[in-house]
Amino acid sequence: MKSLMTLAALVLSSVIPVEAEVVNSLSDCSEFFLHQIPPDIPGITEKGNILEKRRYKPICQTFKNSRTFMTLYDTVNKIPVFSASKYRGHSAGITKSFWMIEPQAGTKDYVNYQGFDKGQLWPISYGLNDIDKKSSLTLTNVVPQEATFLKGSWNRMEKCVRCVLNEYCINGNNDTKVFIITGANPSRKKFLNNKINIPSKLWSAFCCYSRSQKQWLASAHWGMNEKHKSTLIDILNNMPFFLLFKKNVSLFNIMPHSNVLISCRNPT
Repeated sequence: MKSLMTLAALVLSSVIPVEAEVVNSLSDCSEFFLHQIPPDIPGITEKGNILEKRRYKPICQTFKNSRTFMTLYDTVNKIPVFSASKYRGHSAGITKSFWMIEPQAGTKDYVNYQGFDKGQLWPISYGLNDIDKKSSLTLTNVVPQEATFLKGSWNRMEKCVRCVLNEYCINGNNDTKVFIITGANPSRKKFLNNKINIPSKLWSAFCCYSRSQKQWLASAHWGMNEKHKSTLIDILNNMPFFLLFKKNVSLFNIMPHSNVLISCRNPT
């Protein structure tokens, strides 16, 4: 009996409940989008509006009264459509030691992983401080990600992008400020435990102004959510690692044939 109580205490200690700030529209968390412009995602968002409000819920992710990023959550597939935030640099420290639960997603949904792991859209490694890092540990920010893909090419991409951001995304005020959106394309028939959609692809895009390059920089990356292969993440249209966009460019497609449009432009 004592051993069962100890086990229960360990399980409970690794899960922290949190009250998600579910809001009415994407504009309520607009500070996490460049120029307050959310992405256009076919069938989901259009010109800043959510097309099916009963299904898709915008969440201002909040920890200790501090907003750190936003998520658009799909209540049918039980995964986030995307998470968006501002990268300001990172620090070492907290690892994934606990998960916060919310009314939209609970730990019981993630049992019997079947070769998948909790893949964060807004990664803990991009957090500047403890609040940033801990706030990322919410189940509304994760999707079932194939374990070798998560720990292999996707992990390498996140580290490589972070190096680029730290080197090139320093603006005229000498601050690191990058707008990042990471999303998941749901599959049609694959589900974890017959409940949580297993995405077919993951994608990520960033945009920042670079003082050293004297222009806006943007890049998009995507990869199939399947067993790890030797090839690195596919880069948008096989172009160089980051794309230099002139100020007359306003929108770009994050991956071929997706029609997911991200804003990256100078304010007018």
